[in-house]
Amino acid sequence: MGNIIDETQWEISRLIPISGMRSVAEQEQRATSALLAVLSSVDEFGHVISKSFGAPKGKLQTFIEVPFELEDGRKVRPDGVILIRKGKRQWAALLEVKTGTNELDRAQIESYLDVAKEQGFDCVVTISNQISRIPGQHPVTVDKRKVRRVSLHHISWSRILTEAMLQKSHRGVSDVDQAWILGELIRYLQHPNAGSIDFSDMGEHWVSVRDAVKNGILRSNDKYAIEVAGKWEELLSFVVLQLGRKLGADVQERLTKKERDDMGVRIANILSSMVNKGKMPGTIRIPNTVGDISLTVDLRAQQVIASVTIDAPKLGKNKTKVNWLLRQLKTVSYTHLRAHETREDRVCRLVREKK
Repeated sequence: MGNIIDETQWEISRLIPISGMRSVAEQEQRATSALLAVLSSVDEFGHVISKSFGAPKGKLQTFIEVPFELEDGRKVRPDGVILIRKGKRQWAALLEVKTGTNELDRAQIESYLDVAKEQGFDCVVTISNQISRIPGQHPVTVDKRKVRRVSLHHISWSRILTEAMLQKSHRGVSDVDQAWILGELIRYLQHPNAGSIDFSDMGEHWVSVRDAVKNGILRSNDKYAIEVAGKWEELLSFVVLQLGRKLGADVQERLTKKERDDMGVRIANILSSMVNKGKMPGTIRIPNTVGDISLTVDLRAQQVIASVTIDAPKLGKNKTKVNWLLRQLKTVSYTHLRAHETREDRVCRLVREKK
């Protein structure tokens, strides 16, 4: 009998390899091909992704780098095509994919919208590491005339990874082999070589804007402040995705109807709060919890404050209400107690001060 083989340092063979990528173009091609192959192979995952673009539930087919020629002679080659047939109904989408730090190009997107209109496609879908600041809004502004008959959608790699993890670990995949395939996509997207990047920083002007707020000199027309406000909204969107992955729940950012309909309104509200209060506000809603999480960055105090507001009992004496509050705070650690003050004393004092 030969020596025992030690395979612990060997690279395990994978369905979707991450080694050997020599260029950004190859990175995008491999990511596109891997994603589309899994969309067409894992039924539940394919449906949950495609339905967000308005697709019907049906047999899903995918193709990569399909060439088209426009009526004006332009030749374009979208990164992929999704085709779904259900009975006599047909739904089709063109895909544009970016990885790493590459950002979507307006001219390229508009050329695909032209193809979609001429060829009878339902929509154009873009995928990149850019996170839509407001759900449902595209990160790139295009000519509105081009989206009258063809819809435009965007999904980030972070969102795709989140949906894949939720589907595999929480919603479930009925077929064992399909579940394994989805797991291979998750492993691939989590690897640095895949080009799937999560939110990394607040931008190059973060420090100067933060200092301007602390010194009380920030103005509402500061273009860098507008950029930071947008970055804060992106960070909130990323936090929502991360919480969704960990909790297996449909976590959402809570916005007003005006903010959801118009990203400019949301950014303006953040900017106003930065200028007038020195704070960047946000609210996160987790299903089946006692209340929304208020998340605030206090730039002047250099603090991040997370809080949940819930209604106290409306019946009973004041002592009963205070005792109820104390029961909710049994495991809370107080770091700002006055000398010789117990937790109970502090709560009673805060109640009196509130009155």
